[in-house]
Amino acid sequence: MTQAPQTTEGTPTSEKTPTSEKTPTTERTRTTGTRTTERPRSAEEPQRDERTEEARREPDSTYWLEHAWLDPYVESGVAVDVIDGRISAVRTRLPVPPPEATVLRGLTIPGLANAHSHAFHRALRSTVQTGSGTFWTWRDLMYRTAARLTPDSYYALARATYAEMALSGITSVGEFHYLHHAPGGARYDNPNAMGEALIAAAGEAGIRITLLDTAYLASGISGRRHGAPPERHQLRFSDGSAQAWAERASALKGNDRARIGAAIHSVRAVPADQLGTVAEWAGTRSAPLHIHLSEQPAENDACLAVHGRTPARLLADHGVLGARTTGVHNTHLTDEDIKLLGSTRTGTCMCPTTERDLADGIGPAFRLQRAGSPLSLGSDSHAVIDMLEEARAMELDERLRSRTRGHWTAAALLRAATADGHTAIGWPEAGMIERGALADLTTIALDTVRTAGPQRLLGVETAVFAASAADIRHTVVGGRHVVRDGAHALVPDVPAALARSIAVLRA
Repeated sequence: MTQAPQTTEGTPTSEKTPTSEKTPTTERTRTTGTRTTERPRSAEEPQRDERTEEARREPDSTYWLEHAWLDPYVESGVAVDVIDGRISAVRTRLPVPPPEATVLRGLTIPGLANAHSHAFHRALRSTVQTGSGTFWTWRDLMYRTAARLTPDSYYALARATYAEMALSGITSVGEFHYLHHAPGGARYDNPNAMGEALIAAAGEAGIRITLLDTAYLASGISGRRHGAPPERHQLRFSDGSAQAWAERASALKGNDRARIGAAIHSVRAVPADQLGTVAEWAGTRSAPLHIHLSEQPAENDACLAVHGRTPARLLADHGVLGARTTGVHNTHLTDEDIKLLGSTRTGTCMCPTTERDLADGIGPAFRLQRAGSPLSLGSDSHAVIDMLEEARAMELDERLRSRTRGHWTAAALLRAATADGHTAIGWPEAGMIERGALADLTTIALDTVRTAGPQRLLGVETAVFAASAADIRHTVVGGRHVVRDGAHALVPDVPAALARSIAVLRA
């Protein structure tokens, strides 16, 4: 029988309803899906039972949660105290909000993590839904939009896109960034002008960002040492070599809400003999490393023809795979690939709405997780920005493939969108409502036409299988109330900001 976890004060929580069978969370170590992480502590952070200066401090703010998912339980009447952007205490058995508290009505969960984003793809929404075609014809349309972006126009578009994410309950984004230079490949005076525009945009929109600065050096796999040269639209993506990429990326600076990671666009775009340079750069910094992996059969065929092995095996042979690495899509894998990714604890980021939109196929997410690959979720091309839809789509797509139901519990799907997603993009201290975690919260309304009716104990099931981004009522990032009652506090008119920034690219 699962025992009730203790609050930070040691009082048993009340009226708990398990949302899955799972090891109860403790203060120091939690199990999230298939990945066990130890929450980092600073040297001055107090132990659980120590009376410290921090414990005696008045909180900077307090939020009272009508209902809260304290994984694996749903609890009613929870107060969350915040000091310096982190949760300093979680208090339960509070049926009435404390006088000083900001009230969050609905179901509050940890902030959502969008582990895979291309911000400029937001400008493609609906315009790529006419006619027919494949991933490759869609890519041609994407290149045309990419060619029009400048640091200023990209900042405006990304700020609006990230504000839309905040309205959707997303508190952190992993931005897979490869638009580094000017059209034609000319360098800006500031070589990182585009990346810094994205960091600034996320800050203005009030969310965290991991800038996954991406190596993109070739147009395809080739027998040539350096791969096929970049095509015209790809020249602005390329630094020329992995070493030049590393030198430029090393100049990027994070801050308290921005971290720097790395990405290999794909085995198509980074020649085999340069994969190790990118992996080493990420490894020496303990930074997350992402890669588009086996998204298309054509990529697998070309890799087999030139290298005599699958993309997953090629990455393993060059030291790319591992617990800090996440393969995005992982759609067309062999049985051996699945075992390889699982045995190395390489993560998998599924992007179901994009994978459906581009007719990529259904990736073997269930088999990958069973093999040992932690799962995260991304909105990728932003055909929609809705992490709840991504979570339920992963289960529903698997049902279509297998013709059976219930591969993941609602809680397991929500972990992929919260704790495991944050770990994948280098924020392991986010994604939980517990003492010491980042104070990032998302509140889902339980009184809309989609969510009204189910009992409170089914709050997680309601969130994952019925709610949508339209039901997000509040978003809190680092204790800051970024979205209040469905309105963005920092970007006053998000639809207008989106319309203006996209219109500039169509002019």
